[in-house]
Amino acid sequence: MFHNKFVLATAMVAAGVALAAGPVQAQSREQIRIVGSSTVFPFSTLVAETFGKLGKFKTPVVESTGTGGGFKAFCAGVGPQYPDISNASRPVKDSEREMCKANGVTDIAEFTIGFDGITVAMNAKTKPFPVTTKQLWLALAAEVPVGGKLVKNPLTLWSEVDPALPATKIEVFGPAKVHGTRDAFNELVMDIGCEAFPEVKALAADAKKKACQTIREDGVWIDVSEDYALIVGKLNSSPSAVGVFTFFYIDQNRDKVRALPVNGVEATFENILSKKYPVSRPLFFYVKTAHVKAIPGMAEFVAEFLSAKAVGEDGYLVAKGLIPQTEAELKKQQAHAAALAK
Repeated sequence: MFHNKFVLATAMVAAGVALAAGPVQAQSREQIRIVGSSTVFPFSTLVAETFGKLGKFKTPVVESTGTGGGFKAFCAGVGPQYPDISNASRPVKDSEREMCKANGVTDIAEFTIGFDGITVAMNAKTKPFPVTTKQLWLALAAEVPVGGKLVKNPLTLWSEVDPALPATKIEVFGPAKVHGTRDAFNELVMDIGCEAFPEVKALAADAKKKACQTIREDGVWIDVSEDYALIVGKLNSSPSAVGVFTFFYIDQNRDKVRALPVNGVEATFENILSKKYPVSRPLFFYVKTAHVKAIPGMAEFVAEFLSAKAVGEDGYLVAKGLIPQTEAELKKQQAHAAALAK
């Protein structure tokens, strides 16, 4: 099981005085420090372990903080006390770029490693039922249309959402707001589902966004701030509950959990790769370029992460559930990575 703390107990060696801006002191830390997405965490951890076994550089330290938490730490400044790389399950926001800039982090490089599907899952022993984005929004939105106006969501059973669904309690374990997966779920499920309701479509832009993306806080949706292995455990002990997490955890726990079809499409490797599955998104990591020549192994680690042996069609991360990007796109990423070493 992956843990939400530093995955390696190796102490981070920090020497020299931190700089608020400008170049980092040469070799002021002996290990790469990585923060960010819980979705990218298991992939980044495996690359870090593989990289460390090569023997030339120390094994990077990887921490699962959620995408938003990762950017907050990453953008806090330049210097050995700040992270070098931030994993992300969504693109960096303009507000986060501004936060970086305000703290002297003026040059960051973005890399795409592949794709992932956000799954809606249940205990593998529970009879599955298909869901739609419309049904999911109606079950999870803080306010829903009743009598032509939006009111506090009164629905407690899936059968109240749609008579075709089972008469079981709506109980959903999903990512907390700090996670990029929560942002992606809002955009790919909640924003799409709310479009089915004219009362929401008629709202002005800001009000519409709030109505679409605000998830209920009455105990139906339970935030999970830790890594998604915890949700797998919750589904194991709560057979009627639903979990929202990433395809990796389905792929690695097929004896424990199964994904529900969304809009009639199964969450499979092939359907995510072909973009048929509606809740698919790219995965990223961001590099602080001011640290590349100062922290040993930075360029080499990025090259390993984007190597064909890691993220190519037969790569060791693909074997663990990462959906690969096209060969042409991977070559672009590799060329971008090679430029870091120059």
